[in-house]
Amino acid sequence: MGHATPRTPYWLAAALVMGLATPALADYPEKPITLIVPWAAGGGTDATARIIAKALEEELGETINVVNRTGGSGVVGHTAIARAKPDGYTLGLGTVEINMMHWQGLTDLTYEDFTPIGQINFDAASISVAEDADYQDLGELMEAIRDQPDGHFNASGTGLGGIWHVALGGLLMDLDMSADKVNWIPSQGAAPAMTELASGGVDMAATSLPEARSMIESGRVRSLGVMAEEPLESFPDVPTVASQVDSEFTTGAWRGVIGPQGMDDDIVETLETALHAAYESDTYQTFMAKQGYGVQWKDAQAFGDYMETSDAEFGEIMKAIGLAKQ
Repeated sequence: MGHATPRTPYWLAAALVMGLATPALADYPEKPITLIVPWAAGGGTDATARIIAKALEEELGETINVVNRTGGSGVVGHTAIARAKPDGYTLGLGTVEINMMHWQGLTDLTYEDFTPIGQINFDAASISVAEDADYQDLGELMEAIRDQPDGHFNASGTGLGGIWHVALGGLLMDLDMSADKVNWIPSQGAAPAMTELASGGVDMAATSLPEARSMIESGRVRSLGVMAEEPLESFPDVPTVASQVDSEFTTGAWRGVIGPQGMDDDIVETLETALHAAYESDTYQTFMAKQGYGVQWKDAQAFGDYMETSDAEFGEIMKAIGLAKQ
């Protein structure tokens, strides 16, 4: 007499079918990932993206293709990241402009349109003067600015409303001066601004220290202070702003890996863990040290909180400068 085969309970059969039909998140990633860079090939952001992509490939075991999407002062690339499918296969190297573009009316995108994964870079703002300038420290320069009428001093470092313009405005505000007390002369970047400074065309420049390195090392300019909590390892002789004047103001340019809004929490966690390991790798750390770029890690939660705080801070400064469109 035969024996009846036990029947699989309906709920278990359904669960098995669903499990077979739904790819396990443990398989992520199972195909190449695209990393969008909102800036041109050959620049600092592009170089940072390519080195972190190389280190991240080693952690994830999948190819990461770096794609440059330029235009609109960062709007085109950041829009491409925000509009991508939130499946973890299109990411981006987001930059500080996320907290600036919408205030200028260039886009409706804000930090809320992205999923933060991890911050990997921070370059603090610094203030430099020509080597033969009368000011021996930042305190002397700030007092001279305070004593003169608005617009007496000229500064440069980037385009109008760029991060270094906002950094200088924020420092002036924190010292109870008007954000636009120093006249800002737009430039196409730090290099031409530093040349203009050395030739006497402007009184000061606001840039990152790595961008000022060649002029500092050639003895043509002096950096008076950096807007960081402590001196930078690569520029130990440049004192902090806080050590010289009554201001705890710190700011600078940052870069971090982001994705579109709505990514799965498990995928974000996988990427965050891999990104942290890539950040700590010799591949990344050695490259950044050689370039003089600042390294700073924030996990997904801290990175998101930082973007939110910075966005509000930049908005207030840009309103005070007269650059905010909203």
